[in-house]
Amino acid sequence: MRVVSMRAVLIAGIGAVAAVSVFIMSLATAGSLAAQQNGPDQAPYQPTVQDEPVPAAPAPQPAKRPKHKTAKTSLPGTPTNPDLDTNDQLAPSQMQQQMPAAVSQPSSAPVKPTRPAVRAATDGAASAAPAAGPGAVPSAAPAAGPKAAALANARVVVCNGPFSKDSSHLRLAMTFDTKNVTYSDVESSGGTKVPASVLFPADPKRRLEVWWANAAARSQTYLIVINGKSTWTAPGGMKLGLTLAQLEKLNHKPFKLKGFDKTGTATVSDWDGGLLATLAGGCKSGLSLQADPKAAPDAISALGADKEYSSSDPAFRAVKPVVSEILIGY
Repeated sequence: MRVVSMRAVLIAGIGAVAAVSVFIMSLATAGSLAAQQNGPDQAPYQPTVQDEPVPAAPAPQPAKRPKHKTAKTSLPGTPTNPDLDTNDQLAPSQMQQQMPAAVSQPSSAPVKPTRPAVRAATDGAASAAPAAGPGAVPSAAPAAGPKAAALANARVVVCNGPFSKDSSHLRLAMTFDTKNVTYSDVESSGGTKVPASVLFPADPKRRLEVWWANAAARSQTYLIVINGKSTWTAPGGMKLGLTLAQLEKLNHKPFKLKGFDKTGTATVSDWDGGLLATLAGGCKSGLSLQADPKAAPDAISALGADKEYSSSDPAFRAVKPVVSEILIGY
């Protein structure tokens, strides 16, 4: 029994040794095969970071333009382009150029040296309306329309609207149409020329001169002149061709005149507190008269310009003077 047991143990031990040997040989064979696959110069394969999938780089974003603190601003109603940056929008100053400030009239600008002074015919009259303050905005020029056409057809000068003190050449053109208003030199006393706006220059019956206190800017009414064959009516109903008696009726009383000068012209010097002394709108009037061409020269020369006469004077009435020029001024 013992001999059999020992033999069994021995056989079992030999089998175990054989199994271990077979395992070791299998490991050696596997290592040899791995070495053959990698090659003699290659290291065993090791996974690296490069084998990991690389995410796609994001598309480059355009650089934003720096915004300035003083970005242009648009006026209400100014069209803008949504595809442009704020600083690239068209500024209002690029669309509208500011008008230059009005230039004062030179002190050497010609004035009416020998025409009757407007204020001379208004002694004792009420003072003109006060000028607008520094912050006042001039009234807007009215557009031409039925009212303007009616004014032109009526041919009546009133001391407001286009003939107000703060009027301008532009306002006249907008009221009476640009084709009916020109700016040119006009005759003044003494043979001098004065720049003025002329309404209806090609029509003697509708012709009217407007002189400006600021000739450079063509603004601020200085004188409105009715002469020649013009049929315009001045404030108070005055117009060319009226006699002394007709003027007294408008004035509601006699008035004073200076006698005839070398050119045969007499002038109203004082309305003597009559209705024509104060005109609506703060303007003043001055009138020139000429004697009837049939009047005796001696009778005219006897009424010298160095003296003042009443409109009711018989000697003055005898030479039958009529209005030859009307001045409306401020």
